[in-house]
Amino acid sequence: MKIKVGDNVRVITGTNKGKEGKVLKIFRKDNKVLVDGINVVKKHMKPNRTNESGGILEVEAPIHISNVKVLSKENKKEEKVKAKAKETKKEEKTKEVKEKKASKKKETKESK
Repeated sequence: MKIKVGDNVRVITGTNKGKEGKVLKIFRKDNKVLVDGINVVKKHMKPNRTNESGGILEVEAPIHISNVKVLSKENKKEEKVKAKAKETKKEEKTKEVKEKKASKKKETKESK
């Protein structure tokens, strides 16, 4: 397996798609991974010595290892740069569109 405890991972598919977290535990026999803050389920617990109050607790459940992708620091930086480039391109296009609309309004006012 390429994933190790402590790796930062991103969920590829499922209800938690796109979320990122740190690997807490690996279940090799089941090919599952426990990720911090991902696949949180509610579990009903009876009161016992360790948990005297009992009740409904929110606990992370393991997800299949194929639904997880390892994040490297380099990839994360590249994604940020790409996102910024997209934003700047969008801003440039919106500015151009606004300028065209403004120039058309001026032309129509001048012609009246």
